[in-house]
Amino acid sequence: QVQLVESGGGLVQVGGPLRLSCAASGLSFRRNTMGWFRQAPGSGREFVAAIRYSGGNGYDSDSVKGRFTISRDTTNNTLYLRMNSLKAEDTAVYYCAGDPTGILSTIRDTTQYDYWGQGTQVTVSS
Repeated sequence: QVQLVESGGGLVQVGGPLRLSCAASGLSFRRNTMGWFRQAPGSGREFVAAIRYSGGNGYDSDSVKGRFTISRDTTNNTLYLRMNSLKAEDTAVYYCAGDPTGILSTIRDTTQYDYWGQGTQVTVSS
């Protein structure tokens, strides 16, 4: 059974950093693309970043490019999202997700991801 558990969320000031973690069990990072998504109140779930099963550089949304970095530890099966220069509009629930298909063209689509965590709240205040 696949389980994804996010942690690291909290309250942070504008401009500050935060690092999210996602502990995964029941799946292999070498066989799944892993992604981060977020959902703000009243909005749909949106793509933040992803890293393919083959590793390498991640894929970012334009809204976080240059500020957020996705990475993974295949030994400990943990996914990370390092967030710098946080803005008020980054406030959302952040979700970790796993995609067993590995399709690159739809890496940003929520429907491609089969496995989801419960989410962790990130609140950026001024």
